[in-house]
Amino acid sequence: MSEDSKKNLFKQAGILAIAGIISRIIGFLYRSPLTGIIGDEGNGYYGFAYQAYIIILMISAYSIPSAISKIISGKLALNEYKSAHKIFKCALIYVAVMGGIGSLILFFGADMIAKRNSAIVLRFFAPTVFLFGFLGVLRGYFQAHRTMIPTSVSQLLEQILNAIVSVSGAYILTNIAGTGNATKRAVYGAIGSSLGTGAGVVSALVFMIVVYFSNKKIFSEKMESDNGPELSDVEAFKLIITVVTPIILSTCIYNLSAFLNAKFFNYVLMDIKKMDEDVVASIYGIFTGKAIVMTSIPIAFASAAAAAVMPEISTAFAKGDKKDAADTVAGVMRVMMMISIPCAVGFFALARPVMMILFPYRKSLDEASFYLALVAITVVFYSISTVTNAVLQGMGRLKAPVTNAAIALVIQTVVLVLLLIFTDLTGEALCIVTIIYSFLMCVFNNISMNKGTDIPIDVKKTYVLPSIASAVMGIVAYFLYAALSALLGGIIEGAYWLNLICAGVSILVAIFVYFAVLIKIGGAAREDILKFPKGRSLVKALEKIKLL
Repeated sequence: MSEDSKKNLFKQAGILAIAGIISRIIGFLYRSPLTGIIGDEGNGYYGFAYQAYIIILMISAYSIPSAISKIISGKLALNEYKSAHKIFKCALIYVAVMGGIGSLILFFGADMIAKRNSAIVLRFFAPTVFLFGFLGVLRGYFQAHRTMIPTSVSQLLEQILNAIVSVSGAYILTNIAGTGNATKRAVYGAIGSSLGTGAGVVSALVFMIVVYFSNKKIFSEKMESDNGPELSDVEAFKLIITVVTPIILSTCIYNLSAFLNAKFFNYVLMDIKKMDEDVVASIYGIFTGKAIVMTSIPIAFASAAAAAVMPEISTAFAKGDKKDAADTVAGVMRVMMMISIPCAVGFFALARPVMMILFPYRKSLDEASFYLALVAITVVFYSISTVTNAVLQGMGRLKAPVTNAAIALVIQTVVLVLLLIFTDLTGEALCIVTIIYSFLMCVFNNISMNKGTDIPIDVKKTYVLPSIASAVMGIVAYFLYAALSALLGGIIEGAYWLNLICAGVSILVAIFVYFAVLIKIGGAAREDILKFPKGRSLVKALEKIKLL
């Protein structure tokens, strides 16, 4: 790959990463008032329903963007524009059929998939499954053309509409439910939140359709210049099914852990230990609606990097250039670790302060903070496994992620059931198996990735030095927060505002300390930081304070 192509890769990954991170921030901003409306119990019902919805979505449509991106980018690399467009059209038919089936299963089979109150919420996700497939095909099509801007903008639109409709819908429906029955109010609030998911997908789909037709003339001109043979419909469908099926299995199994965790968590605690549904839902709501939501921002960058690297890896292998692919993977992995490791340490060191900023509800603050500190390390493991998953798919080794995920899934499920049955752990058990699953996926994928392809990863610069800088950063952040809280405790009134100021200052200082230590010990140079989202701005800032 040329130097310009490599720069373009990181630029496109950066665009998608920034959009993903902004989307997560928007998600943070609306999750806080939403939790204030529907509570931990409502979060629990929504969380149970959402995990079931995700599994059906995975099978019917969710894997389409990466699959279409992989297939079409391979054809575009060979200038087979007609075949690329034929695959695009056949993919639309594929998702229409699969999405329709998924929607029907979700609506009519809700009672068999989820427990009582969660099943009610689940039905409202059904239309979204059908619509998401078309959105996925369009996103994958543009990603294959190596432009992440349409996908990024559509993600932002999706999240903005999701936030607005979720909060307003939850507010309106909880008022309709009244205050007499807390569980009814929680269920109605969860339904309102589920409507936001559908509204977001509709807005993103409309935008992508407009973008597609705006660029249709360019696509047509490229097809007219292609004098080569064109795939038949049968060949296109065969290719789609051949590539999509392993990716579906991989991503489905990859995400099946959360669904199975929810199912067994419900079953053991409610049916065996006879705990009330509202109590179980509240615990699960704290875990998924707070702790897991907090860790999603840095993992969003990994997902963006994976989406951006897939076409590049596929193109390199289509041309037989293994070294180019390996160098690309090593570069992406290094940038990922420079971001995910300090994020994980930061969540661990400042779990309670960070949690209190977004979810200042004292009733469950201790549990939510403890869960966040426990799962903080999964930011690193999931970041690695997400990128390596995409790399293995791009290399054409589609069975490896499926096998790895299946083995990890069996192990973590057995551990969860044993912990729930034979100990008094509840939410803590979910944290433990989340760590186990993410770690196993990380290890297994790395082993698979290095078989047959030598990935030139510099262990010292990729893992060791960022870890040292992050450890120093975490210690400074922890003690600085404690010192500021003690000094300002008698000056600033209100626990929330005191925490906000102390945490904000501690985080800013922590970022400075991290980069200062990382640069001084040789863990990052100017060219490394340029690969970050908004890398040029970051370099200029570091140069002004004499760190570069």
